[in-house]
Amino acid sequence: MSGINVWISVVLYIIFAPIAGGLIAGIDRIISARMQGRVGPPLLQPFYDVFKLMAKESIAVNRQQKLYVFCFLFFVIVTGAIFFAGGDLLLAIFALTLASIFLIIAAYSTFSPYAYIGAEREMLQVMAYEPMVILTVVGMFMVTKSFNVLDIASYSQPLLYTLPGIFLGFLFILTIKFRKSPFDISMSHHAHQEIVRGVITEFSGPELAMVEVAHWYENVFLLGIVCLFFASNWIIAIVLAIVVYLLEIYIDNNNSRLKWQHTLGSAWIVALILGVGNIAFLALR
Repeated sequence: MSGINVWISVVLYIIFAPIAGGLIAGIDRIISARMQGRVGPPLLQPFYDVFKLMAKESIAVNRQQKLYVFCFLFFVIVTGAIFFAGGDLLLAIFALTLASIFLIIAAYSTFSPYAYIGAEREMLQVMAYEPMVILTVVGMFMVTKSFNVLDIASYSQPLLYTLPGIFLGFLFILTIKFRKSPFDISMSHHAHQEIVRGVITEFSGPELAMVEVAHWYENVFLLGIVCLFFASNWIIAIVLAIVVYLLEIYIDNNNSRLKWQHTLGSAWIVALILGVGNIAFLALR
C-alpha cells in the first residue's frame, strides 16, 4: 500500500469508525431492549449521550486523570489506524494493551475505593483475554507467514478453514473485550448490572465521553479482526462479523455476571485447549 493510500485509510478510520461504533452501540441497545420486552432508545441515543457528556463541565479528581483518559483514547485510535492501514497486527495488539493500561492507571489515579476495585478487575480481564489474543496473532502468522494485515487479508483461502480453534477461542474472549455478560467484571454498559460503575466510577463529563468513544473505536477494530478470518471474501467476512456481534448480544442478555475467578479460569482453559491445540496441530501437520 502506497504512503498516500495509508494516510487515506487512517483518516477514513478516524472519521468513520466512531460513527460505525456509535451505530453498533445503538443497534445493541435496541436489540437488547426488544429481547427484554422493552421498546428501547432511538438508534442515535449513544451519540446524544456522548454529545451531552461533552457539553458538561469537566470535573476530575486530578489533572493526571484527564491525561490518562486521553492516552487511553489516543492509543485505541492508534491501534485501529495501524490495523486499517494494513500495518503490523502484533504492533496493533501491543498498542491496544497499552491503551488498557492507561485506563487502569486513570482509575487508580482517582484514589476511589470503587475505582480501585474496578481497576483491579480490569487488570484481571487483561490477564484473561491477552493470551488468546496473542495466540490469534501467532496462528495467523503461522498460516500466512506474516504479521502484516494486508498479507493476512490477501491470503489465498479463508483463515477460518485452518484456524477453527483460534477463531472459537477469539470468539470466546470477545465477550470480555466487548464488556458483555457473563464476563463484564470491571464495568458494564447496562445500568441494571450495577450501581457503581467499576473502573469508570470517577469519570464524568468529557472524560467519560472519551472513554465511550474509545470503546466505539475498539469495537470496530475487534470486528475487523473477525473479518480477517474470512478476508478472501469481504461480503462473507462482513456477514460473519454481524453474526458474531448478534451472538454476543444474545449471550449478554441471557447470562448474569460471573465471578472474576470464572472469567480468568475459563479464558485460560479456552486459550490452552482451542488456541494452543490449533497451533500445535499446525506445527505438527
